[in-house]
Amino acid sequence: MTDVATATIVGPPGTLTWLGHATVLLSTKSGTRIVFDPWLENPKAPADLGELGGIDAIAVTHGHFDHMGSVIPLAVSTGATVVCVPEMAAYFATAGLTNLLEMNKGGTVRVGDVSLTMVGADHSCGVNAGESHPSIYGGNPVGFVVGLPAGQGGPVYISGDTNVFSDMAIIRDLYAPEIGLMPIDGHYNMGPREAAYAVKLLGLRRFAPYHYGTFPLLAGTPEQVSGHLAASGVATTVLTWQPGETLSLLG
Repeated sequence: MTDVATATIVGPPGTLTWLGHATVLLSTKSGTRIVFDPWLENPKAPADLGELGGIDAIAVTHGHFDHMGSVIPLAVSTGATVVCVPEMAAYFATAGLTNLLEMNKGGTVRVGDVSLTMVGADHSCGVNAGESHPSIYGGNPVGFVVGLPAGQGGPVYISGDTNVFSDMAIIRDLYAPEIGLMPIDGHYNMGPREAAYAVKLLGLRRFAPYHYGTFPLLAGTPEQVSGHLAASGVATTVLTWQPGETLSLLG
């Protein structure tokens, strides 16, 4: 199954906007705006992206460049609070950032009218710290479950980089996400078959794939996910969107 997305780059209230690769802007109807894993220079970023502005928080899942390459300049230009694990907060502090909110898996923080609960992920995490220190420890990779205000949509699961893992069933039982954003590239993360299994574990009503097609290696497609779900008898809607387009949080 597919759904239709509408074209925009500004992130209107009540939507998720894909800014290419794994960068997503969430905007509630009441005005809270959170950017997840900003890499605004990614090859699939909208050509007319311009300035985001009005950002309340930047949520970081791990330290790989394609998920945090724009964190520092965006935090400086907007004053947004950076939400991340303590190890990543320590790294950002060495770069001069002070607007940091560290947390860890199982914790929940509030950003405006939104809750961010940090959950696990199955991936690696190292921070590229320059030629003299090519990689430093960045803590564990994580995902986020976003709790929205009443009447503005069900919980949103943003996995960050990950393979499918059995604790996704715990995320389902504890937080009941309605929509999930997960990678399907099949090289650095789970591919379409694994992603379809993850959708089943999470009990999602809607699935919005990301982290695919940015480079030739990231070859998984939403159509392949849909095929695996259909073969398994799972009725989850696979949402199709392009960078710069939005999806309604209400479905």
